[in-house]
Amino acid sequence: VQLVESGGGSVQAGGSPRLSCAVSGFTVSSYCMAWFRQAPGKERERVATIDINGITTYADSVKGRFTISKDNAQNTLFLRMDSLKPEDTGRYSCAKGSSRLCNFGFGAWGQGTQVTVSS
Repeated sequence: VQLVESGGGSVQAGGSPRLSCAVSGFTVSSYCMAWFRQAPGKERERVATIDINGITTYADSVKGRFTISKDNAQNTLFLRMDSLKPEDTGRYSCAKGSSRLCNFGFGAWGQGTQVTVSS
């Protein structure tokens, strides 16, 4: 099982980058998938989830600005981030759920990609 994130970097506030998470060893169509982030000195925060039925959830802090999606053919998870704010700065990691649905924890993680938002 491997998850590899890409698409991070330094972004101006208001920008709209898209993160990608290429996976191998399993299929994104068969498991809940999620994006987490962690800022320095803060606890890891679950940003968004998507289950096998395409049902999504978002943290209140990103609701209406971020969009999680997946491409089953590419076996890739995405996170589109709109209207970025400096407080969105952090290391973003994708995670594989332990089940098809998103209420049974997460068992595999990528190394993460850093997103730094400047005002």
